[in-house]
Amino acid sequence: MAERDVGLIGLGVMGQSLALNLQNHGYKVAVYNRTEQKSREFVEKHSATSAAYSINEFVQSLSHPRRIILMLTAGAAIDTAIQNLSNLLSPGDILMDGGNSFFQDTERRCNDLAKQRIGYLGAGVSGGAEGALKGPCIMVGGPRDAYDQVSDMLRKIAAQVDGPCCEYLGPRGAGHYVKMVHNGIEYAIIQIIAETYDLLTRAAKLTIKQTRDVFKEWNESELNSFLMEITVDVLTKSDPDTHRPLVSLILDRAKQKGTGKWTSQNAFDLGIPTPTIDAAVSARNLSALKEERVKASKALKQPKRIVSGAVPGNFAERLMGAVHASIIISYSQGFHLMRAASTEYKYQLPFADVARIWKGGCIIRSRLLDQIKNSFEKDIDLQNLMIDPGIAQVLNRFEKGWRDSVRSAKELGIPIPALNASLDYYDGYRSEKLPANVIQALRDHFGAHTYERTDKPGDFHTNWSTQQNATAIS
Repeated sequence: MAERDVGLIGLGVMGQSLALNLQNHGYKVAVYNRTEQKSREFVEKHSATSAAYSINEFVQSLSHPRRIILMLTAGAAIDTAIQNLSNLLSPGDILMDGGNSFFQDTERRCNDLAKQRIGYLGAGVSGGAEGALKGPCIMVGGPRDAYDQVSDMLRKIAAQVDGPCCEYLGPRGAGHYVKMVHNGIEYAIIQIIAETYDLLTRAAKLTIKQTRDVFKEWNESELNSFLMEITVDVLTKSDPDTHRPLVSLILDRAKQKGTGKWTSQNAFDLGIPTPTIDAAVSARNLSALKEERVKASKALKQPKRIVSGAVPGNFAERLMGAVHASIIISYSQGFHLMRAASTEYKYQLPFADVARIWKGGCIIRSRLLDQIKNSFEKDIDLQNLMIDPGIAQVLNRFEKGWRDSVRSAKELGIPIPALNASLDYYDGYRSEKLPANVIQALRDHFGAHTYERTDKPGDFHTNWSTQQNATAIS
């Protein structure tokens, strides 16, 4: 086998697409898959690609320094591949993990392989199979010198929107951290879209075709995005056997791979509120309880009150504002979390660059990212997107329709966890005063946890069951 420019391990749907993308950009690619038959079928169909049938043969087929991309399931499969490769690699070789690995695993692998002077890059690839083939968004973290050696290749195969949608984002697990938050935002926006579909069909009583037309109109507005675009596709597709809309025949039990959950868990660890993302994760968990929900639907009463007999005539217009605002909130929570992580893990994330590369190739690409990128270019220290004057103006403009939509859903008993959590987050973040004073008083009452006062410095404890005065602790 002639020497190959780059090797790729893992011929799942994403791996195959990325291998072809590399090949289409002039790179000589060697592939390896644990299942030999899959490798044979792939090279028979795509003869310009070479297959190796052992790890040793695969490594020997690559030119120096070796550049290897892992497109494997997150977790043990990555560790096994690294273990099988590490004794065959040389100092200066570069391993790139293009999967959805947990960022802390990437941190560990990066540090371990650095001892062998092997560059390990966590390169989160977003865009699905089509994006991997035609140009994904690539979020890279790891040693800068390793990235510099592969940047030309990665930037060539990436989507091209205002430049390559590939960027070095920071050391160690920075790339996979940003990819994790990307997926958390993706969970939130998908849940918002699903709730909107539910409101349009159940509250406004639109047909699926009419609902499709609403989403199509929205996608031609400020709400233009990849997820809006494919929602139109989903609502257009008919089942060939029944000729009914296919979406109406799909079981309402959603699956997940864990990246949304990781985002929520890490947000709790860092003390950053991400209630829209959390609600989206919980909504998928609730959807999995299908049999229990069926029983509950028979045991628990439905609301009797109907909003004036029907929803308002301009319901879709008001709902558009709720959707627009909630999607902004989803991005706001994601970037707020990344800012905290950037400090905690010393990533020094370039937020304007993150917004820019998300404009192409990735699942959450949208027109809104132009405004988000501009916000961070104007103020690199922006704490939360909602504070940006332009974004604040948009949220203020949509607030009434947002509240009206949430109110209608509540009165009709239609669950809207993401839309509702977004509004609560907005209300909470802009509230100068919250009832946390009562929380602190209760904590001090049952656990002597102390509290702070508004009129004097220090920590205080009170014996709440007597008239004894508060005691200053510090």
